[in-house]
Amino acid sequence: MDARLTTEQRELRDAAARLAADLGPGSVLELDDAERAARLEKAVAATGWRTLRSDGASGVEVALVAEEFGRGLVDAPFLGPVLADDLRRRTGAPGGSWTVAVGADALDARGIERVLALEGARVLAGRTGTLTPGADLTRRTAEVVGPLEAVGELADDEADRWRALALVVTAADLVGTSRGAHTLACDYAKVREQYGKTIGSYQAVAHLLAESLALIEGSVSVLRHAAWAVDELEPAAALRAARIAKVYCARAARTVCETSVQVHGGIGNTWECLAHVHLRRALTSTHLFPVSLKEIDLGLS
Repeated sequence: MDARLTTEQRELRDAAARLAADLGPGSVLELDDAERAARLEKAVAATGWRTLRSDGASGVEVALVAEEFGRGLVDAPFLGPVLADDLRRRTGAPGGSWTVAVGADALDARGIERVLALEGARVLAGRTGTLTPGADLTRRTAEVVGPLEAVGELADDEADRWRALALVVTAADLVGTSRGAHTLACDYAKVREQYGKTIGSYQAVAHLLAESLALIEGSVSVLRHAAWAVDELEPAAALRAARIAKVYCARAARTVCETSVQVHGGIGNTWECLAHVHLRRALTSTHLFPVSLKEIDLGLS
């Protein structure tokens, strides 16, 4: 495995980062800015990134976009549609706007009426219903209306590859929101003063931020391998790599996001601080396609 990104992959990552920085919510108040959200939706739709897999993109490239969108708290549907696109291309379902369902909930369902789900090896299709509130303030779920209808069936290897991609995309989102929370904490530590010095100059704070950075770097490494494995390893090995990445990135993300809240001190526990939005997103992504240590037969500290 060559862990280096190609020129095209770096350009894709940078483009996603710019879009997230320009149109992602820069404050909790902006989450309710309908005009900004509409511009963001239009920009994401124009990129065509929701159909990356149909366009021949690798797992690494999908993960790069997911990571940058997680970092910028992008609140336009991506995770659900890009996973639905991969299912759709494997079954020949018609084009259009789709998302995926996990259990009774359709993910990333804002503005999307159709849903696909993988049950065993069967691909099922249905429609979304009313949007439901949840812990994540950046992504909305919806009820799945009525019984789902079978639209195709995957070979076991194809189903495993799709599940590996689903785990990798959620792990990438976890890495991204970790990076966003860490940046938020570092920026605050550079300007918040206590006893005449910025709090970042104190070892107690600096060590917390350094430990968070180490967790992020470890998460990036395990994520890159799992994203590469989606297309390059045997399906069973790819799925195992993805499960390991999901467990590692989920544990790291929770620690990093909680550290960001702690570094912010009292303001970190207020609604106006974005730190809790990162933590909410991390906790939600952790529970999407959950993995237990028993499934990877490996203990992680």
